[in-house]
Amino acid sequence: MRTIFHIDVNSAFLSWSAVKMLKEGSMLDLRTIPSAVAGDSESRRGIILAKSTPAKKYGISTGEPKGFALQKCPELICVPPDFSLYTRNSEEMFRILSQYSDRVEPFSIDEGFLDYTGMESLFGTPLEGAVKIKEHIKKELGFTVNIGISVNKLLAKMAGELEKPDKIITLFPEELEKKLWPLPVEEMFMVGRRIGPRLRKMGIRTIGELAKYPVALLEKEFKSYGRMLNAYANGIDDTSVAHVETVQEVKSVGNSTTIPYDVEEREEAYKILLSLSETVSMRLREGRFCAREIGVVIKTTDFQVYSHQTKLLNAIDCTNAVYETAKKVFDEAWKKEPIRHLGIRAAHLCSDECIQLSILDEDWSKEKQADAAMDILRGKYGRETVVRSTFIGGIEPAYGGGSLKINHLKK
Repeated sequence: MRTIFHIDVNSAFLSWSAVKMLKEGSMLDLRTIPSAVAGDSESRRGIILAKSTPAKKYGISTGEPKGFALQKCPELICVPPDFSLYTRNSEEMFRILSQYSDRVEPFSIDEGFLDYTGMESLFGTPLEGAVKIKEHIKKELGFTVNIGISVNKLLAKMAGELEKPDKIITLFPEELEKKLWPLPVEEMFMVGRRIGPRLRKMGIRTIGELAKYPVALLEKEFKSYGRMLNAYANGIDDTSVAHVETVQEVKSVGNSTTIPYDVEEREEAYKILLSLSETVSMRLREGRFCAREIGVVIKTTDFQVYSHQTKLLNAIDCTNAVYETAKKVFDEAWKKEPIRHLGIRAAHLCSDECIQLSILDEDWSKEKQADAAMDILRGKYGRETVVRSTFIGGIEPAYGGGSLKINHLKK
C-alpha cells in the first residue's frame, strides 16, 4: 500500500509576505490581523489575491475587488503581490521536500505531492515523517503548511482540506464514511459552482450520496465526468507521484481572440474555444510540455474581464482534452453576458514525459494519434492543410491569436 503526502502552504501569498516583513524587522505579523495581498496597493483598484484568517471573519473573499473588501473592513491592511518572492519560497519548500523522498511532484506554486512509501526506515511512521517535514519548513522558512496523508493523491489532497491551518490530517479508505462522506458535495474535488447545483437537483447533497449514486445515472447526466466524480467520491485514484522538473523558462501557453460580433450562445462560444484549443495544444506539443491547469478568460461587450481556471491531477497536451476541460471551465465562469473576447491559458507546465495514465481519465489515445498525424501534416504543408469540419465555412482556427477570422459574418 502506498503512502502519499499532500503538502499545502497555509495562505501562501500572505504568509510569504508576512515572513518577509518579519525578517526585515517589522513588529507586525500580517497573519494575526485582518490583512490581504491585493493588486495596486496605492489605490482602491485591484483584487484580493490572498487574505488572513482574521480577514475571513469580515466576509472578505479571494478574487473580490479590493474596494469591496475595504468597505467590509476599513482597517484591512493590504500589501502588494511579490511574485519573485513567491517563486523563491516555493523553490525552497520543494528543496526541503526533496530531502524526504525522490518522488516529489509540484501541483502548483504552493502545493505538491510526496510519495512517502518506503521512507519509514529513514524518517519514521508517516505521522512522524509528516511532523518532521512540517517543523522543518516552519523552522527554516518561517511559514506553516498543511499535510494530508493517504494512500493516493486524491485522498491526500482532500485530507489537507479538512482542517486548517498548520495541521496533519489522515484520510484513509476506512475513514471515508466518517470524515469525507458527511461533507457537502460542493467540497468534493472537481465539483464546482455549476456542477454542485446540478448534483443537488438530482438529490445528491453530500459526498457520501455521490459515492453511492448509480454510476449509470451520473454518466447519463455528466457523461464520463460523472463516472470520474463517483470514483473520486469513493476515494479511487491510481495515479502515481512522479518526480517532475518544473518548466521554468515557459510559465504558460495560451491564445486569445477578439470576436467581430457579440457571442451570446453557448454553442457558438464552444466553437471559438475549440479554435483556441487547437492552437494552445499544438504549442504545448511543439514545446514538449503538458499542463496541469487550464484557464479561460472572458471579456464582455462592456469590457468587463474575468477568468476561471481548474487544476488537474494529471497533465494534458491533447487537443480534445484541452477543449473538454476549457468547456467545463467556461461553463463554471460564464455569467451569460454577450462575449467580445475569449482566451485559453495552459499553466503549471511540465515536461511531456510526466503524462500518466489513470483508470479515471478519459482515454485520449486515439485523439493523441490523430493530433500527432495532424501536427506532422501541418508542420510539412502548412497549418491550413488539415482543418476540422466544424470550421468549414465559418470560424477559422485561431492560430495566431488577435482577431478571429470568420469566413462569413454572423447575421
